[in-house]
Amino acid sequence: MHVVILGAGALGGYFGLRYQEAGAKVTFLVRERRAEQIQKHGLAIRSPQGDYDVKDPILCTDPNNIEKPDIVIVSVKGYHLAGTLDSLQVLVQKGAYILPVLNGIEHMDILQEKLGEKNILGGLSFIIATLNEQGYVVHSSDFHELVFGPINSSQEEVCKRLEELSSKAVMTATYHPSILYEQWKKYMFISAFSGITTAINLPIGPIREHKETFAIAVNLLQEMKKLANACQIKLTDDDVEMAKEKLLGLNNEATSSMHQDRRKQSPLELDHLHGAAIRLAKQKGLTLPYTNMVLGMVKPFANLT
Repeated sequence: MHVVILGAGALGGYFGLRYQEAGAKVTFLVRERRAEQIQKHGLAIRSPQGDYDVKDPILCTDPNNIEKPDIVIVSVKGYHLAGTLDSLQVLVQKGAYILPVLNGIEHMDILQEKLGEKNILGGLSFIIATLNEQGYVVHSSDFHELVFGPINSSQEEVCKRLEELSSKAVMTATYHPSILYEQWKKYMFISAFSGITTAINLPIGPIREHKETFAIAVNLLQEMKKLANACQIKLTDDDVEMAKEKLLGLNNEATSSMHQDRRKQSPLELDHLHGAAIRLAKQKGLTLPYTNMVLGMVKPFANLT
């Protein structure tokens, strides 16, 4: 199987290298600046699950030069998605399926409209990783999970092939036939976790110490369940309770990537997550007051660079 990684950031770099370690052909489609860094230092994983180094990974800066791609893993931030569409269209025309592992759900409609519903798989990931100064992937969590599945029956074969490859790789990979349900569960959790930590500008521990503050996070979960139900995704009260327990079980210093980006004064995925929820709610005739409050509180910090 030929796996293309669009970009070689922490998430894409990690899963791409794990697939190469498992014997797949992996091509990293990157920008010129990232290509220069990789040509100088190579690519590597530093992980409690095992290190892996590649001196000369396959790099490409032009999708037209990639031959016979099977799957393209897309893990960019939501605000960078528009800049990938032309490259993805080239790869789809070459026969590739697109596996986006972005947070949120709005990107699915964008990709399906641009590239065709039959070409877009469903996916999500759970991992904590970053890049060091050399551009190596530093994986710091016990978990490194990739979840994927078909949106329609025509995609089942390629998902099974990816499942077979993934079983040989150093990762937890799950083929899920109800992938949209899984995507919405993560969307519900990440909207609450990123929303409350970024708006309050604190990690989860101090937030949990104040019941009135933590109640905002719970209300965010409930609003996202209501929105999912309006979209015919049957999230339940049990799903809300499981997400709440996950928030309660996090380390006191745990925080979201959006909050980390706020601390660094980097662009935020606010519009891709909370803005998208508000837009979708409007289409469904719903109001999401807590989500709208988070949007308003965080908006001044969304584009400081």
